[in-house]
Amino acid sequence: MPLMDKPLEELRSYLPDREEPEDFDAFWNETLAEARRHDRPAVFTPYDACLTEVNVFDVSFPGFGGDPVAGWLLVPASATGPLPCVVGFLGYGGGRGFPYEWLTWPSAGYAHLLMDTRGQGGSLQPGATGDPHGSAGSSSPGMVTRGIQDPADYYYRRVFTDAVRAVDAARSHPSVDPERIVIAGGSQGGGIALAASALADGVTAALVDQPSLCHFRRALDVVEGNAYREIWTYLRTHRDSAEQVFRTLSYFDGVNFAARAHVPALFSVALMDDICPPSTVFAAYNHWAGPRSIRVWPWNRHEGGGYFQDLEQLRFLRALRSDGPTGLDNGPLHTA
Repeated sequence: MPLMDKPLEELRSYLPDREEPEDFDAFWNETLAEARRHDRPAVFTPYDACLTEVNVFDVSFPGFGGDPVAGWLLVPASATGPLPCVVGFLGYGGGRGFPYEWLTWPSAGYAHLLMDTRGQGGSLQPGATGDPHGSAGSSSPGMVTRGIQDPADYYYRRVFTDAVRAVDAARSHPSVDPERIVIAGGSQGGGIALAASALADGVTAALVDQPSLCHFRRALDVVEGNAYREIWTYLRTHRDSAEQVFRTLSYFDGVNFAARAHVPALFSVALMDDICPPSTVFAAYNHWAGPRSIRVWPWNRHEGGGYFQDLEQLRFLRALRSDGPTGLDNGPLHTA
């Protein structure tokens, strides 16, 4: 497959205007204030995952509307004090799966909270979180157009709120240092990570791989795959709804969240990605308000760097942490 977007030299300087509603901040402040009124504490139930070096907890915490959201918390069994925690978000269609699928971060000395994505888990790993909210009007198959006519009713308002509450849940556990939270995700999870990086408290770094839910108009101009196909299908049928749809999406655009995120970030992008086109990734990356770097994978599609990118992330976080002989020190994250 040939390169399907702008040349790399153009991507590196690609800084499109942001399409942002005037009440963007008020919308999210009110949304999160309402969610935090459901102040039921997170529940961490010990779970026998047949692992000897990692303690596993089955997590339930109140998300949007107080709805129960599931997750896993994995903590190195050898930990002697509060650890930095990587809060992870999943790609489209994936659920939390099984604890032994998520051993990289605890093996490197981090706690790891993985959030289940409400209403998903039917096409990749199994999930455990429903979405009890109906959405007014019609939608195309999948989740991406549910409630797309109204920002207050849109599916990703619930998901992004869940993500912030996942960070709140992680910070409440005694094994986690509440001031050393790393946000991580790829594809849909990357889009969620962009939102959480801007909206959640205690975040000190972000790992964002080929994020979706960014620069929607450009994405729909370039590709028709996966989540963007659902929007295209919806607009093909609802011919008179385009401007309202894009107005809704502007409240959830990763580019707008990137402009509000000030922590160090490591991005990755694949130049042959026909699911999350490179120009949409660079749009978010170039608007990121904090220190940033990006790993470019020229020959890859949506799989991106895969395990090679995992190593890049481990090195990135090691460079941000204070020196310590075991990787479990209590020093702050800082720019290298």
